[in-house]
Amino acid sequence: MIDQALASGQIPEDFEFEVVGESDGAIIGKPDLISARASLTALESAAARLRNDDDVAAVVTGPVSKSQLESAGFRFPGQTEFFAEHANCEGFAMCLSGASLTVGLATIHIPLSEVVGQLRSEMIVQVGRLLADFAKRRKGAPPRIAVAGLNPHAGENGKFGDEEQRIIQPAIEELNGLGIGEFVGPGVPDAIFRDAARGEFDAVVAMYHDQGLIPLKLLDFDNAVNVTLGLPKPRTSPDHGTAFDIAGKGIARPDSMIRAMCVAAELARE
Repeated sequence: MIDQALASGQIPEDFEFEVVGESDGAIIGKPDLISARASLTALESAAARLRNDDDVAAVVTGPVSKSQLESAGFRFPGQTEFFAEHANCEGFAMCLSGASLTVGLATIHIPLSEVVGQLRSEMIVQVGRLLADFAKRRKGAPPRIAVAGLNPHAGENGKFGDEEQRIIQPAIEELNGLGIGEFVGPGVPDAIFRDAARGEFDAVVAMYHDQGLIPLKLLDFDNAVNVTLGLPKPRTSPDHGTAFDIAGKGIARPDSMIRAMCVAAELARE
């Protein structure tokens, strides 16, 4: 995919792209400890250079096998948290942006059973602030952002849960008080993404991982990009996984990798 992206003629010509890492000894489509160690070494090198090398403007990562990385000593839920810690960044967020939708996640890589216990107003405020900054840079004007509810029907006035009233609504009020954009919600989760895809909103704050990623991947699977918000320098990646079942068959599409490179360059120019 990286080779196809570099040869596509679609990546920015005002940046030099350098491939970090070695794949000697790895078997395509068959992850093992050798490939896991190579992946981890490449990630650590990229993170160090992003932090310390003035000539490095951004980093674009590929999909990884988290279970294999863990066998090589990787101790993070995902690459988002890995790059945030290596950049000494406490205020960060996971954002995915495609042609139809842009979503930011209030909670990221945690079990669904833990979302209610971990969700806090300050988390929503942090994601909302970073998402508003990202959307404003791309739009050139203060954005209009929807904030999804957590429960069916956004709680139905407390009938199906009170998180909207206790946690989400106070966060929306605080965000609107910052003057960084217009925040609307808590929106009914099963309708808010349709409204955003129709252009009524510039982005959506989702309460948990799959709430935001299912509609985004349904609409934008081949062009969406994962962006780690809050880092001193941009880090992007394709929105899809490793797809080991088709590795080496020449049928994997490089579209998301190409767009990840383009978005990294776009953000690095600012």
